Amino acid sequence: MTIRFDKNTGLVPVIIQDYLNLKVLMLGYMNQEALTKTLEEKKVTFFSRSKNRLWTKGETSGNFLELIDLKLDCDNDTILIKAKALGPTCHKGTTTCFAEENDKGFLYELQKKISEKIDINDESSYTNELYRKGINKVAQKVGEEAVELVIEAKDNNNELFLNEASDLIYHYLILLKAKGFTIEDVEKILKSRSK
Repeated sequence: MTIRFDKNTGLVPVIIQDYLNLKVLMLGYMNQEALTKTLEEKKVTFFSRSKNRLWTKGETSGNFLELIDLKLDCDNDTILIKAKALGPTCHKGTTTCFAEENDKGFLYELQKKISEKIDINDESSYTNELYRKGINKVAQKVGEEAVELVIEAKDNNNELFLNEASDLIYHYLILLKAKGFTIEDVEKILKSRSK
């Protein structure tokens, strides 16, 4: 790998991206020594321009960035690193340095839309209608969708399988709302189990 470090500074910009959802987490800089340390230890290390030294992300907070993949851009002068963040990436305690914490992707948008339809009591909405029938009906619908997904999983029709998976997730989000929980609550449990 031939990297074109800046002739004046000896640095290249490094974009850190979440390896699962591909969200850009932060931007830093590396020199050859930081790159070598990152590759050897599998923890992202930068060259801190303000401290004028190597700096491993998480060295004081414990919020390390585990190296998953590393690529160069077409000019060989910028590095893209896909990493597993072991906690908030930004020093402000957010997942990313570039957006608000609630900028999490489509499932969160969908959760918000479901919640809005229920909260405003949209009588023309299937979602609201199901919710108003009560927890037993919502739970029953989730069960039905789960069974349909299992049935489609045993067949070879990928389109039907993915449609049933989508139906299950949609109704699961309604069930979470009915129980007073959110995806974030489930995430907290999953994150605690992965440590």
